[in-house]
Amino acid sequence: MIEKFLSSQTTGLPGKVEISIDTPLSGELPPCETLEPFLPGRARLWGRVSVGVRCMSGSPWTRYVPAYIAVKGNYHVAARAISAGQVLTPADIALREGDLTTLPASVVVDPSQLAGMTASNGIASGAPIRRELLRGVLLVQQGQNIKVISRGAGFVVSAEGKAMSDAALGSLVQVKMQGGQLLSGIVRPNGVVERSL
Repeated sequence: MIEKFLSSQTTGLPGKVEISIDTPLSGELPPCETLEPFLPGRARLWGRVSVGVRCMSGSPWTRYVPAYIAVKGNYHVAARAISAGQVLTPADIALREGDLTTLPASVVVDPSQLAGMTASNGIASGAPIRRELLRGVLLVQQGQNIKVISRGAGFVVSAEGKAMSDAALGSLVQVKMQGGQLLSGIVRPNGVVERSL
């Protein structure tokens, strides 16, 4: 019953979920006809967890059952030592499989998160690649003249302006237009700023 409850609660986690349930410290659960499992507080269904079980019939009671939720999945590591400032290439990255619950929450599991990224710190060979160790390659420099494309229902308008800050691919940047108006948009791969109306 607890395993079925946890299985339903962990649907959608990345990878293959494996659940193991331990005997509660208070021993086996007392007999009860109507058991209701629940998660105490804001418990995260990841790694070691405690599942509450309430008896809803006869003499009501509540017990807590320890469980471990392993999430086996793929993640990315450095295939070789990566220097700070180095742009990542496919040769720098290797795929590993393991229990994601034992790794930092920011470890990269989606290869699309590595496209066009630069190491902001050195990363040792074999170390998991974490999002906070990466930054996007700067496509826009502060003060640079830049094309802004505005898209709306059935129309596209483009104009020129000056970037107000440095910006990487996919990040939000403000652009000062020729009339002095400030607009914000997303930096696209070709260095154009795009905004939707």
